[in-house]
Amino acid sequence: MLALVDSSPSGDGDGPAAVPAVYRGTEGRPGPVLFTLDVDGERFAIRRTGGGGTAYDWLSGPNKGYGFASGGPAARSLAEHRESIRVFLAMIDPNTGYIGDD
Repeated sequence: MLALVDSSPSGDGDGPAAVPAVYRGTEGRPGPVLFTLDVDGERFAIRRTGGGGTAYDWLSGPNKGYGFASGGPAARSLAEHRESIRVFLAMIDPNTGYIGDD
């Protein structure tokens, strides 16, 4: 799973830059799926991370196991989850299905 973490409290980009990375450990793994959410024609499974944030698995994406995680409180409104997903999707290169290089 790809992890993309915005550690700023508001998620507005004032914190450290989000950095994609592959997590290979077992500690802090996301928990069970809490619910699924459809956003702009894409489906995501939402789970709580071991660190208290949120993990988003891109179920309808072209790359199996791809998604992102966000720090901060896991208890977010549906509108906040949708906004996080839209920010992620805006970074996706349509040719590869992965976050594009700037």
